[in-house]
Amino acid sequence: MTSQAFHIEPINRFGGTNAGIRRPKEIACFSYDEQHNFRLDDSSLRYFYPPALPADLNRGFDTFQELDDTADDHLDSLLLTVAAFESANSKRVETDFITWRGMMTKVRNEGYAFSGKTSQYLAKDKTLTEGVGQRIRCSFIEEDHAHKLAEKFEQNARKPHPGAQPQAMMSYWGYKFETLSLIPQIWDSTSRSFIDGREEQIVNNAAQYCSVVRTGYGKVKMVIGGEVDAALVWDKKPDDKSVPINWIELKTTAEIYGDRDVLKFERKLMKYWIQSFLLGVPKIIVGFRTSDGTLLRLEELETQSIPEKVKTQGKRSWDGNICINFAATFLEWLKTVIDRDGVWKIRKRERVPNIEVIKIEESGHGDIISRDFSQWRTVDLPALQNGQSLHNE
Repeated sequence: MTSQAFHIEPINRFGGTNAGIRRPKEIACFSYDEQHNFRLDDSSLRYFYPPALPADLNRGFDTFQELDDTADDHLDSLLLTVAAFESANSKRVETDFITWRGMMTKVRNEGYAFSGKTSQYLAKDKTLTEGVGQRIRCSFIEEDHAHKLAEKFEQNARKPHPGAQPQAMMSYWGYKFETLSLIPQIWDSTSRSFIDGREEQIVNNAAQYCSVVRTGYGKVKMVIGGEVDAALVWDKKPDDKSVPINWIELKTTAEIYGDRDVLKFERKLMKYWIQSFLLGVPKIIVGFRTSDGTLLRLEELETQSIPEKVKTQGKRSWDGNICINFAATFLEWLKTVIDRDGVWKIRKRERVPNIEVIKIEESGHGDIISRDFSQWRTVDLPALQNGQSLHNE
């Protein structure tokens, strides 16, 4: 197996002027319904309307309809959506990487790695022949599913600290907060009885609206897919793709009581900022709760202002410029390393100051790319384009 390493330290070498950033722009979307069935539409889009406070986030845990995520869905839904977009436009999306937002959040977070956990992803490089001898390269990155399940099992098996709630309950609080805060249509199309009855709704985390955006860092172009929690209650999603969408990200966290809590929250803010920045989400609504799950208050944050707030008002535990430059530099390096067909493992081990890239398969795609998408890119899309060329002659 061939292996190369990207050195993280010293982290300050990534400071200075930001690398060029391409503003995230939604090019497509898809939904999962309450049975987690894929739909190529925006039927699961929800709107934010503030909940009544205080609220009990424990309520309804016994009826929670939790998504079973033990199956590995790979990039299937994202690639189906990309293929549909390409079919509608009769051309391939020009990009260097296709991945989920979660992967990019972790990449941009690796420079600081506050948790100290081992991260592991799988990447597939694919060189495709399109048209007459035109060679096209694109890499597809997904999380190592087996590693993810093992980490989740370990986390759930860990005994909570004295006075703390079990991990399963704390995870539920986030989904309960979403249920309390969301409505299915804009405000003037939603009944008062629905708004007032949200506390009694059964919590289901299978339904999701997912945005697919085109973005880029430095010399790297990317297509990223990720779940969006909601849009502003007053605003319908604009039909004009060039108009930014007033998305909202919802987060819950423990109430702040002292300096230690301030530092902990500031570190969380980095993840909040990265997640929202990647999909072009302009606002984050944070719900502050007690240690036993009582939602006390809400705070609205402007995504773009978070790094400056940390720099001027916080503990300066992280730097937004470093996060962006680190990601741009790493991705440009990764693009040169994953330079031929095969499957690669990308790994950041605990307390090791570098990211390893290890080739684990010389050929094939490790199920990262579905057969349907491979067929689309190598056969169906070229046939569509050739047919149009003949029609235009």
